[in-house]
Amino acid sequence: MGKIFYIMGKSASGKDSIYQQLLQKSDLGLQKIILYTTRPIRDEEKQGREYFFVDEERYRKFKEEGRLIEWRSYETVHGVWTYFTADDGQIDLGKNNFLAIGTLESYEKMKDYFGQGRICPIYVEVEDGERLWRALLRERKQDRPRYAEMCRRFLADEKDFSEDNIRKAGIERRFVNDDSKICLAEIESYIKNMLY
Repeated sequence: MGKIFYIMGKSASGKDSIYQQLLQKSDLGLQKIILYTTRPIRDEEKQGREYFFVDEERYRKFKEEGRLIEWRSYETVHGVWTYFTADDGQIDLGKNNFLAIGTLESYEKMKDYFGQGRICPIYVEVEDGERLWRALLRERKQDRPRYAEMCRRFLADEKDFSEDNIRKAGIERRFVNDDSKICLAEIESYIKNMLY
């Protein structure tokens, strides 16, 4: 039976880059799980690649149909943004292994839904000053930078990814993303060990 490798970490820790590179490793054979969000699409994003960008009505419909696996909503400076994983036919653990990105909260809900032995955590971390610098560089590239939201996320991550919360989630292994090549190699080795 298949596994879900679940990438987590604070904002600007390099999760998206690691995610994309792991998907390109054909020897791992990981399928991606595309999450849904009600937040606006960023300039460099494409519908169905990073997320399925949907409106509140579509989110409510999934909820009414009982097809939400996990969900979380955030009060942002631009309103409420919801991120969720839907039971939409993407995930078949009888056939494939998967790769997803989320939070500690979503990781816990995925474990509850699929079972602890099916979800393998990949916790990525970067020193806070470096993360803040990366976030600022990313935001400056936007046509309409959202600096207040960037700061809100940075501060919220301190609470959401507290040492206590990491411990409660049962995460023991961490991958430090100071050098992207070394970090990626360590994660790749971890995945192979879990698969074989």
